[in-house]
Amino acid sequence: MAAPRDFSRTPPIVETKNEDRREWLRIDDRLLLEYRLFDEPAEVMHAYLPAATEDTIATAVSKPTVDLLGRAGEAFAESPLSPWVSKIDWMLETILKSLAKSHPGSVEIARLTHVDISAGGVGFHTPRPFQAEDILALKLILPPFSMIETTARITRVTRAGEESGYHVATQFLELAGDDQELIIRHILQVQAERLRARKAAH
Repeated sequence: MAAPRDFSRTPPIVETKNEDRREWLRIDDRLLLEYRLFDEPAEVMHAYLPAATEDTIATAVSKPTVDLLGRAGEAFAESPLSPWVSKIDWMLETILKSLAKSHPGSVEIARLTHVDISAGGVGFHTPRPFQAEDILALKLILPPFSMIETTARITRVTRAGEESGYHVATQFLELAGDDQELIIRHILQVQAERLRARKAAH
């Protein structure tokens, strides 16, 4: 078993003038997210969350396809692949719902989570009482099918006001350049989509 990595000496991501400050871009979004302490086994990921329900399963299975339809538009909707993707989604959703019903707590699936995300880190709401400086293993799914697995240091933990739980702010520690670029592109695309929607509404 490999020795755990020492993140205490990992330098923060430093923004440079040559990167035209794109990493400062930040949006509020809803993304499929999983998280746990870095040195915990993967099964702990969902231990602090309510058991998966039919609604959370349906959302997690359908969101990537919904995002794909939203971004590809008619080109994908009219593609011969579209009904096959829908059929696969339906089969997967049916299997997971059956498992959740017959074995409550057995389905571990990413949850759709409100986040604020930039190329430097991500903040999110959690029922779990993490501490500042905790190191997290994160899995994020950017629309439609881009999975990012990385580590992040918690920089701040605050109580979530009148809601139960906490809001944590994190800074990415091990984020590949390609993954950072995926996040930046996602942020720019979402901003453009929201701008078009606001103009269309007026």
